[in-house]
Amino acid sequence: MSTFDRDAIQAFRFVRCGFDADSGVAELAYAFDDGPELVETITVPGAPFALDGPRAAAVEQALRLLHLVAGVSYYKAAVPPQIRIDGYAIDAATAGLLEQVYLNGLGEFAYRNGLDLHGRIRFPAQAQETPRAAPALGLAPRALVAIGGGKDSLVSIEALRAAGVEQVVTWIGGSQLIRTCAERTGLPTLNIGRALAPALFDINRQGAYNGHIPVTAVNSAILVLAALLAGADQVVFSNERSASYGSLIPGTGEVNHQWSKGWAFERAFGEHVERTVAADLHYYSLLRPLSELAVARQFARNDHYDAHFSSCNRNFHILGEKPAQRWCGLCPKCHFVFLALAPFMPKTRLVRIFGRNLLDDASQAPGFDALLEYQDHKPFECVGEGRESRAAMAALAARADWREDALVARFAREIQPQLDPGELALEPLFDIAGEHRVPAPVWERVRANFAA
Repeated sequence: MSTFDRDAIQAFRFVRCGFDADSGVAELAYAFDDGPELVETITVPGAPFALDGPRAAAVEQALRLLHLVAGVSYYKAAVPPQIRIDGYAIDAATAGLLEQVYLNGLGEFAYRNGLDLHGRIRFPAQAQETPRAAPALGLAPRALVAIGGGKDSLVSIEALRAAGVEQVVTWIGGSQLIRTCAERTGLPTLNIGRALAPALFDINRQGAYNGHIPVTAVNSAILVLAALLAGADQVVFSNERSASYGSLIPGTGEVNHQWSKGWAFERAFGEHVERTVAADLHYYSLLRPLSELAVARQFARNDHYDAHFSSCNRNFHILGEKPAQRWCGLCPKCHFVFLALAPFMPKTRLVRIFGRNLLDDASQAPGFDALLEYQDHKPFECVGEGRESRAAMAALAARADWREDALVARFAREIQPQLDPGELALEPLFDIAGEHRVPAPVWERVRANFAA
């Protein structure tokens, strides 16, 4: 693409999508106005795939859904006033879902770029009649479980293992860290390839809008397609209930960095898949009824992954330098995971995992203050609620092995006296509560494990 003028662009086009069952490669093509195609590819191992009538129709529906959701990576480059879909039509319900995903999933992007996307994102609903409900395909009782290399997905994998659920540990892209964690599970694995359109990096250099996208929504759509090809009836993510709460920005309101990890997305997307793709394909988060601290407590019970996991997002940047260690020790994810695990595992074990004691470093105070929502808002990261961080810090302030550390001592001295003691208890945060989409037979088996 020779020149890219984001302000002159009038339309974003969904040009075409196709899937080659012989190679397992899906092509997703997009364009701005009448410019050149931006072509992304998704590669699902296991080809060739034999697709019968109903399965082939479901794959086509899943492919279109993926085409539409993954377009967010490209649409954001210019956020033009018009959206066009070439080659197929969508109904009003699908248009409504996509408008939710784009508006809310680009909330942080819009805030950081000074944009107001309300009323701007309109998907053309042109299908005249409501499509017939998708049939059940007779999919096998097997789960594709998304693994990201962090503590949450490993908790889900071990809970499903204990419940006797057949699972395939699944990830997207070439991260060696995730591969190592996946292999450490000893379970069957599936590594899906994703190659963004090379021209996207060119237009970014030419002044395109850039920023956070709802990557969990894109990954969810990829795994739905992969589940159909693998004949699996479940797509499992590991998003806990804290993901539904964003950062409260003075003068702006709530902006949720992890909106596509929240309950609103999970419910809308899962219902859409069952209605339009396959009635027996269940999309859910196993950890939805748990808080971040409840998940951390579960993870601490098993040291099998201590030397392999990392939640530090600097390991997963597409471009730029990766940290020399698995944990950079400086980002909000490192801060939060250290704080969340600290009440539940021996200090020596936690320091061994991170390579240092983050709570005994006074220079890290601003980062932890943001987690506590003390004189700052919650970071734009996948971290727990402020009340969880405050409860964890209060628990450490009461323990002899932690209370002398610089940031714990400062919390006890300067911050805790300003807080309501009744809001600092850990126990209420272990309650298993709230809505979820976990199928009843699975939930019956895993709930007891979480409650123990």
